[in-house]
Amino acid sequence: MRAVTPLPNIEHWQERVDLAAAFRWTARLDMHEGVANHFSLAVNEDGTRFLMNPNQMHFARIRASDLLLLDANDPSTMEAPDAPDPTAWGLHGTLHRLCPHARCAMHVHSIHATVLASLADSHLPPVDQNSAMFFNRHVIDEEYGGLAFEEEAQRCAKLLADPAKKVLIMGNHGVMVIGQTVAETFNRLYYFERAAETYIRALQTGQKLRLLSDAVAEKTARELEEYPEQDERHLAELKAILDEEGSTYAQ
Repeated sequence: MRAVTPLPNIEHWQERVDLAAAFRWTARLDMHEGVANHFSLAVNEDGTRFLMNPNQMHFARIRASDLLLLDANDPSTMEAPDAPDPTAWGLHGTLHRLCPHARCAMHVHSIHATVLASLADSHLPPVDQNSAMFFNRHVIDEEYGGLAFEEEAQRCAKLLADPAKKVLIMGNHGVMVIGQTVAETFNRLYYFERAAETYIRALQTGQKLRLLSDAVAEKTARELEEYPEQDERHLAELKAILDEEGSTYAQ
């Protein structure tokens, strides 16, 4: 993988590069939605200054230098000429202001996670190893009331106040995944979509599901959480592929 050369006068360069790579790969996996959906990453201690994608820019084009650096406590943000998407500011700004443990937040309307969010019971049961990763680690918002402006955002942030909950299944909407780093959060987003797909496809067979016991599901979730460097290596490999292709993500 080629060395990353920081551009002059741009803060948090390595964080920008990692986040840009996550945007590019999410687009490649078709987990984005047009020019909607947003990722953010806190860059200060209390989590209120954060990087986020520009308004209405396709994930497949985002570069490290394109990312906005925002302050969740600055009410004038939406008056700036490069103001972010209003719903992104509402959802991510509120989350970073109220949940400092949510260092990185990735919100998408990926198809299988959204199908799961559309079911009357949106819980993800432990039907396989991937879904066991989320056993007792997801929470469901069942009160969708429209676009994610302030009221919606505050409700979602409250649901993620418990640090043990890493995934918010946003009923009738999509999914929000949080973590400490870009690598951790993207890895979790990737596996949640895979797990949701397996579960939805299993339901489509119409046959009885073979569920893991609570004890085995919890054991598996802990083992996966403690698995060494899997998330970092995952993102590093994706960046290596992008680099070999001559991608512009790290510009």
